[in-house]
Amino acid sequence: MYYVYIMASQKNGTIYIGVTNDIIRRTYEHREGQLTGFSQKYRVKHLVHYEEFQDIRDAIQREKRLKKWNRAWKIQLIETQNPDWRDLWFDLNR
Repeated sequence: MYYVYIMASQKNGTIYIGVTNDIIRRTYEHREGQLTGFSQKYRVKHLVHYEEFQDIRDAIQREKRLKKWNRAWKIQLIETQNPDWRDLWFDLNR
């Protein structure tokens, strides 16, 4: 499985979009500040949205599209599935 995911610093805060084949590991790396660069600088530690894909090409294509979206569309996508901006990390680790 491959995942396109959105991390946030807080509700309506900074948003980061990425792709991975291990959502639990990657989310952990964000949470612990192990990834240098943008996500560490802006403290994007909360998993607020993710989508699953069977094919890496589909996941990468979706990631690229989402990154081109304006901020309002990204927020609407998050709030459609996760209106309270809950940290979905806890759902993954049950």
